[in-house]
Amino acid sequence: MPESNNHNSPSPSTQGSRRSSSSSSWPLNFLLFSILVPVAAALVILYQLDPFDPAPLPLHELSHRVAAAPAHNAHMLKGSEFIGAGALVAPEDVAYDSKSGLIYTGCADGWVKRVTLNESAADSVVENWVNTGGRPLGLAHGHNGQLLVADTEKGLLSISEDGEVELLTDEAEGVKFKLTDAVDVAKDGMIYFTDASYKYSFKDFIWDVLEGKPHGRLLSYDPTTKETKVLVPDLYFGNGVAVSPDQNFVIFCETVMRRCKKYYLQGEKKGNVENFIDNLPGTPDNIRYDGEGHYWIAFSTEITYSWNLALRFPFIRKWLAIMEKYTAGRPHMEKNSGVMAVNLEGEPIAHYFDPGLSLISSGIKIGNYLYCGSIIYPYIIRFDLERHPAHATT
Repeated sequence: MPESNNHNSPSPSTQGSRRSSSSSSWPLNFLLFSILVPVAAALVILYQLDPFDPAPLPLHELSHRVAAAPAHNAHMLKGSEFIGAGALVAPEDVAYDSKSGLIYTGCADGWVKRVTLNESAADSVVENWVNTGGRPLGLAHGHNGQLLVADTEKGLLSISEDGEVELLTDEAEGVKFKLTDAVDVAKDGMIYFTDASYKYSFKDFIWDVLEGKPHGRLLSYDPTTKETKVLVPDLYFGNGVAVSPDQNFVIFCETVMRRCKKYYLQGEKKGNVENFIDNLPGTPDNIRYDGEGHYWIAFSTEITYSWNLALRFPFIRKWLAIMEKYTAGRPHMEKNSGVMAVNLEGEPIAHYFDPGLSLISSGIKIGNYLYCGSIIYPYIIRFDLERHPAHATT
């Protein structure tokens, strides 16, 4: 007799089990389908109806090679102390007065504070000096003892040694400043500063970044004539400002385009704009000259893979804007914040950063220390450059 093939056929109990499994998964699949399809449709409609309209950025203007420094210290926090912990509220910029030995910094509570430095960070003394009634950002010392303040809410201010606040200017060419950001002063007394955006305020700065349109300006203010001029319009978040030591040009940072440019103040190139350094590994905020042949550029974040995608593709920036507007907020994308030192020719020298840092906004070298401000931390970071130097990368 031929052998039976019953052992190759599923038993009635197995068939029943499969039918039961299939029938039980069908409602679950239908439920998921019925939920996901309307959600996806709603998201598509929300994307189409939301009026926020990001623009492509001219990234083709950047150099092909990233401006990488030959020396790094990727663990900046390990060599850092905290100055004024608890007494400072987001000290954005740090300005040093070599005559008095004091640090001046502008805080989120409106106070311009003075910090007396000591060898021990814990012994540093913080003094509430002047409250501008706004939000002081960039600072620079004038030639007559005054402190120049780029106040994002008030405009360009001058504070006398006695603490009297004077508004110098708050508009140019009939357009009010919305985000007065950084300031420096030349030897002839001319003041150079930026309005990062004439459309968005400081609390809404992320919208300017995501929109990707040039709302920023580099400006000058003449204390003698009281005249305010627009030197360079259409900047992609115009930020830090530093007059060169030879007074030939002023450097200004474009945060969104991750570059610093220079505007010539005299000579055959007067009025022309050229690159100083571009395709930076981070988004530049303030830039400061240390008097020793180096500029220090603060990076609020490195250009991560996710940031790079967002900068390249407007539709990603629109989704981030939608998340910012309609949900608990966009993903936290800022990391490896820090400071880069470059020489007078704009060549990278050393890069100090840390994965635990974000939104560092300024850095200035005083003696053997690097002092850093930020828009989130309740202290100034002091980093020992001598004990924790950057090392050559292989």
